Amino acid sequence: MVEVRKSGRGSNSAQLRRYNERIVLQILRRAGEASKAELARAVQLTNAAIGAIIQDLIEEGLIVEAGKRHDGSRGQPATILKLAPCGAYSFGVRLDRTNMETVLMDFSGTIIDRRLHDLILPAPELALEILTRDLAELRQRLDETDQSRITGIGLAQPFNLGAWLHELGLPKADFRKWEDYDLAAALEEATGLPVFSENDGTAAAVAELFYGLGRQNDHFLYLFLGPAIGGGLVLKGDVIRGVSGNAGDVAMMPVPPSSLTTAPPSRHAWDLLLTRASLVALARHMAPEDFARLNRQDLQQAAERGDETFREWLADCVEALALALRSAYALLDMPLVVIDGDLSGPFPKMFRAALMAAVEGAAPEKRQSPDIRIGSFSHDAGAIGAASLPQFFNFSPRATILTGGKDKGPAGAGSSEDRASFPARAARLGSHLAAPDRTD
Repeated sequence: MVEVRKSGRGSNSAQLRRYNERIVLQILRRAGEASKAELARAVQLTNAAIGAIIQDLIEEGLIVEAGKRHDGSRGQPATILKLAPCGAYSFGVRLDRTNMETVLMDFSGTIIDRRLHDLILPAPELALEILTRDLAELRQRLDETDQSRITGIGLAQPFNLGAWLHELGLPKADFRKWEDYDLAAALEEATGLPVFSENDGTAAAVAELFYGLGRQNDHFLYLFLGPAIGGGLVLKGDVIRGVSGNAGDVAMMPVPPSSLTTAPPSRHAWDLLLTRASLVALARHMAPEDFARLNRQDLQQAAERGDETFREWLADCVEALALALRSAYALLDMPLVVIDGDLSGPFPKMFRAALMAAVEGAAPEKRQSPDIRIGSFSHDAGAIGAASLPQFFNFSPRATILTGGKDKGPAGAGSSEDRASFPARAARLGSHLAAPDRTD
């Protein structure tokens, strides 16, 4: 596992130096690139101190010089620094009720290769076999030197995989076997790599925070429309997990029952949002008797054709989601909602337009509506977020570096505050250096 460590220093100065090194890496991750002077101002260090840190990080292969910046002023042009793509690597595993995906990602956040399986989640032992094989194949994409720079495996999956099958209309199949199965520990034993686990919605929000719209926005609610709907919450440039790791779990918000005849009967006078806002609900409405045979491409094509069943589901979905967002906006007063999901093509803009109209239509008197924008990564969000977890644990400026505290064991890292918290300080420092925003 790659670590940034120095020798021959006093313990306090070494810890502070290491912490500042990681703040520099965090800023470059969020901003994309920066000059030495910009980093010195952001970290509040002298040019000499930041220069020594930069030199060490270059020697360790974690950052590289990326040319000169000519801004027309007098003096020498500024040297631009950025993360070295080959500085570190990580695997990301995204597990859901209807698919499994494994990616290999470099230090800059670029996906090198992937393996994807669209299938109803099999029994844990078979899933482990498939994932282990995929990881072994992806590892071979790197030479021996780069393999030594793999930081670990990030695992993003919904909590309680065996729950809410009635609301989703899914067969019991092998889901109950997952209730007491520790996939993180099993993957660690099978691969010999440390595993860092997190809720899938939170992991996708991490990807958006550090590589997407989070570069310019410190406060937003993140939504991901996959087999079920998931979410994450970002406040003050920091991912908020909550006590149990379920902050931003919009899927559990109560909404009126669906009006679609294909929806499972509600057990209450209300229903859960995931019953109406999910791609499983779309598949179920398209093929009520055999929706498990439909894959992501089938749903994508239905959206592109504008099938009647798709339009009916979309109206039902955004009606429920608009009510949930009005509740979230009243509680959190967040200015931005970022929406992403497994479907690409024309769907994101279509979904955003319908949702904006529904949210505005449900606005109470004297209340505004949050801005709604399309996320940056579509179906890659969960996998990028998962692959980010081991890199952030190894290179983010966690408080334990300053206190001298020892990190806990790697498996099941989602339950550890040291591993799951992404410090707001470095995120805020990097926000004013961030790359220009993209237009939707």
